[in-house]
Amino acid sequence: MALRPVQVNIKALDNSAIGRFWAEALGWGLSSEAPGVSNVEPTGDFVWPDAAALCVDVVKVPEPKSATKNRVHIDLATTSLAHQAELVERLKSLGATPADVGQGDVPWTVLADPEGNEFCVLEPRETYRDTGPIAAVVVDCVDPRAMARFWDEATDWTLREVTDDHAVLRSSQGVGPYLEFLRSSDPKTVPDRVHIDLLPYRGQPAAAEADRVRALGATDLDLGQGDVRWTCLSDPEGHEFCVLGGPS
Repeated sequence: MALRPVQVNIKALDNSAIGRFWAEALGWGLSSEAPGVSNVEPTGDFVWPDAAALCVDVVKVPEPKSATKNRVHIDLATTSLAHQAELVERLKSLGATPADVGQGDVPWTVLADPEGNEFCVLEPRETYRDTGPIAAVVVDCVDPRAMARFWDEATDWTLREVTDDHAVLRSSQGVGPYLEFLRSSDPKTVPDRVHIDLLPYRGQPAAAEADRVRALGATDLDLGQGDVRWTCLSDPEGHEFCVLGGPS
């Protein structure tokens, strides 16, 4: 039994505008499965779910982003320094703005989407040469080792590296982006604006999978979601995630 990460969920005041931004940023297609939801995913022969890509779902909410830095963000991959510079300029033309999260003098560029969600445009790195446009989903945490234990057991992704300062997981198929946990001293003070959605495999009941991750240390979360076809939970450090599927 295991869950697979299938998409990054981003909350937005204007899901259509933020959906368009991320579709243009990633070079992916844009659709809508329901009012207030914008779905961003690869075009061509891509069939969801596929470990080769974490799609992006932008979901309309009434609350604007707070001034607090998101504890979950997306890193974008580039193939050369010229590509990095070109991508940064293109993203700015789409409405991204420079963001200062205390990064100092680093080789990557920190930007924010039009509603202030921070993300990074990385300098070219061999590690991310085959990930697609999303290099990694990065999570700030207090204890990367504890996060590695939970997410390694909760999902079917493989733990690639773990130290006191960071932990790295990737699909067991060796494709798509990475999931990275970075040590941070900043406490969690507001609900995450960005989170990961997990999907059971066919034949594995979502309710049973939710119970399994509760046994690993996840806790139930009430965000006012009401009667929905997913289960809202948080990991042992309070990062929100959803287990998709199950009866409404």
